[in-house]
Amino acid sequence: MTSATSRSDAKPGPSAPGVPGARPKPAPPAGTPVRVTGAQSLVRSLEAVGAEIVFGIPGGTILPAYDPLLDSTKVRHILVRHEQGAGHAATGYAQATGKVGVCMATSGPGATNLVTPLADANMDSVPIVAITGQQSRSLIGTDAFQEADICGITMPITKHNFLVTDPAEIPRAIAEAFHLASTGRPGPVLVDIPKDVLQEMTSFSWPTELRLPGYRPTLRPHGKQVREAAKLIAQAHRPVLYVGGGVIKAEAAEQLLELAELTGIPVATTLMARGAFPDSHRQHVGMPGMHGAVAAVASMQRADLLIALGARFDDRVTGQLSSFAPEAKIVHADIDPAEISKNRKADVPIVGDCKEIIGELITAVQAEFDQGHRPDLADWWTQVESWRADYPAGYEWPDDGSLSPQYVIERIGELVGPDAVYAAGVGQHQMWAAQFIKYENPRTWINSGGLGTMGYAVPAAMGAQFGVPDTQVWAIDGDGCFQMTNQELATCAIEGAPIKVAVINNGNLGMVRQWQNLFYSERYSNTDLGTHKHRIPDFTLLAEALGCAGLRCETKEDVDATIRRAMEINDRPVVIDFVVGKDAQVWPMVAAGTGNDEIMSVRGIRPLFDDDDVSQEVAETATAAEGEDR
Repeated sequence: MTSATSRSDAKPGPSAPGVPGARPKPAPPAGTPVRVTGAQSLVRSLEAVGAEIVFGIPGGTILPAYDPLLDSTKVRHILVRHEQGAGHAATGYAQATGKVGVCMATSGPGATNLVTPLADANMDSVPIVAITGQQSRSLIGTDAFQEADICGITMPITKHNFLVTDPAEIPRAIAEAFHLASTGRPGPVLVDIPKDVLQEMTSFSWPTELRLPGYRPTLRPHGKQVREAAKLIAQAHRPVLYVGGGVIKAEAAEQLLELAELTGIPVATTLMARGAFPDSHRQHVGMPGMHGAVAAVASMQRADLLIALGARFDDRVTGQLSSFAPEAKIVHADIDPAEISKNRKADVPIVGDCKEIIGELITAVQAEFDQGHRPDLADWWTQVESWRADYPAGYEWPDDGSLSPQYVIERIGELVGPDAVYAAGVGQHQMWAAQFIKYENPRTWINSGGLGTMGYAVPAAMGAQFGVPDTQVWAIDGDGCFQMTNQELATCAIEGAPIKVAVINNGNLGMVRQWQNLFYSERYSNTDLGTHKHRIPDFTLLAEALGCAGLRCETKEDVDATIRRAMEINDRPVVIDFVVGKDAQVWPMVAAGTGNDEIMSVRGIRPLFDDDDVSQEVAETATAAEGEDR
């Protein structure tokens, strides 16, 4: 291995602050080429693109990169406990900051442990760059120790990936990876570098030339399409702004608020767009989808115009696609042309950056209004308000007197407030966190929306905390999810990330149990985790073992005091074991495979239908549907 200071011509430099006898860090990037190893070139490239934090674990083939990384004062490395944690931490960092998250792993199992985070980031359009070591060039294809074709494996789940076989190409590969990850529709990019490429001598210079022929994302929308959309808005009597995560990615929340207030149109924000529009705003009708607010689902279903901004008409929002919003014309604005008309044909397609599109749409709509083409939405709002009044978000306390999970999450939101960052795992607690915490600002809600990755919350919260160190970060997790990735609490404790983890401990895989209750005749096959019956593990003791403060709450009377106690502890992470009832369910619900007209506000009550006898029909349809949600 070639060390950062092993060359005879190495010159002394300043020591790292607070580290006696520290070796000199590499010289800062400059236009004049300098002789370095491939590993040094990699570190300098990361410094040059502005990477601040790398989440990773060293191993054999990536080890050459870790030597010069030790000398860098610009890039901080966070030693995680599992590569999946590194990937989700990079995602959490990116979601909270809007910057590119970076993770690093060795070849073989280290790289394959990044597959789930890469797929997760790809589904949710999160900009991350994964750097992996690879076996030396001469060993590629020989089934060498810890060899895996990670480029081939991840091709379907990355925006792009590189196998770098020439050390001179490292700066360009890193520059292109960051550019690809953060522009157009964001997404994950993988850079795979063989060990001998990292060890070989090369020349480093910066800036480097990008060579991405054919990659030119459309940012400015076509003016004619914008004007056509404005005409439809001016003519519509039942319009809805269907807002997706692309609005947050485009930093377009301010423009969205202006458009909404100009038009007076109801706004529905998807699971990935929570916080893009203030929950407290009168025009916000809630989250649409399988467990969305009745007012949001009904508004979209009965609309005569849907203005989709940075959304992709996924199945969890549309329900049965053939019956989704049957009377609505569609304006579909997205930066990715592949998404437009993929699931629902657009009457007016608009390709471009959401911030640019909304800005131009404001001008075009104002021009229509100035000409007297402003629709009267009073009757539409009367209908929307009736849905909102008749079917508000709510819950019932468990009959056995146990703690309500919805109450716990609601109180966290009330006491911690809208300026905190909330990350969630996947399942019932995720839906309750989306429903009962009020989001006022973008980038304050982080979750695995598309892939539905259990175990996401803790490492994502960790990454977010490193990205926004002065902000309180809460992970809302389930007892099933928490047991998948809680080892990263050791990373948090050692590296200084005082996240708060609320474990919603219902003793079961809650969402699976809910489906078994509704659709499988209450046959609870392999969903009891034993965290109630046997208290295995004891989450408070586990927290202490991992360097955290461990708290437990089992009664309504103790909820507020426990949350406040957690908020007072800032020198280490905190884990709260909220022991809640096992039979609480997520409502409203559109069962998989059914249409949104069949939404049930609670079990057996279907607001959009006159026929109340729905249970058998919905159960039969949902049982036959594929893609069950856990």
